[in-house]
Amino acid sequence: MFDKTERYRYEKNQLIEVICQLRFPTILRIGAEEPARFQDAVRGDFPQYSVRQDQPAPRIEGAGTPNPVLEPAKPVTNYSFLSADGAWRLNLTQGFIALTSQRYEGWESFARMLDRPLAKFIELYAPAYFERVGLRYLNAFSRRQLGLEGTPWSELIAPAYLGLLGEEDVREEQTTRATQDVEMQMAGGCRLKAHMGPGLVRRNGEPDDKEVRYILDLDLSMSGRVPVGHAAPAMETLHMNSTSVFRSALTDALHDAMEPEKL
Repeated sequence: MFDKTERYRYEKNQLIEVICQLRFPTILRIGAEEPARFQDAVRGDFPQYSVRQDQPAPRIEGAGTPNPVLEPAKPVTNYSFLSADGAWRLNLTQGFIALTSQRYEGWESFARMLDRPLAKFIELYAPAYFERVGLRYLNAFSRRQLGLEGTPWSELIAPAYLGLLGEEDVREEQTTRATQDVEMQMAGGCRLKAHMGPGLVRRNGEPDDKEVRYILDLDLSMSGRVPVGHAAPAMETLHMNSTSVFRSALTDALHDAMEPEKL
């Protein structure tokens, strides 16, 4: 099923957001002082700076005992570095570094944007290893944007990704919800969490518009003690798996409508 590994650049890609996050054992120094030297290294690409306090979910102490206690977690300082056009964001906390793009044009350009910040982070903070390397692709296919209005999802999305909507006697317009959530092991020690199905794109809790799009949310990760020097190969493995999963979800009709260019 996941044997389609050819890579394409899509003129009309349907990506909403791409995120790469690398988690590491807590480094207290990051929250204790402002990352001035780190900013100096990245502000050519990320000139805008802000900081906020994130409130993690509370912990349950004594779970399974007669008197469990809900313990609030300490706020976590989240440093944010934004590109001039706002399309790229770099986040640094005492537990992770992440790059987010809302203008993804290809894996190589994304990896280049991450290369310098990650190298500087490793130089300045020397993490022992990475606990989790994650790569997430959030796609929202718009029939309106692709000139496919009136075309049923059954002609655009592969049957395995449609669930009941793939059945001939199930009418799309009469279905209010038809989503799937899948977790599975992939090649190279990669794990996939996927959410898929028709839905509305929401920003800040509100629908972006009233068009029902097909959401394909792919969250791939490698966990354990990933050596620092193996971060780049780990990300390549995640990207390779994301390519095969993504392409297997599309029919040729949808693939062609996005105007592919083979790489």
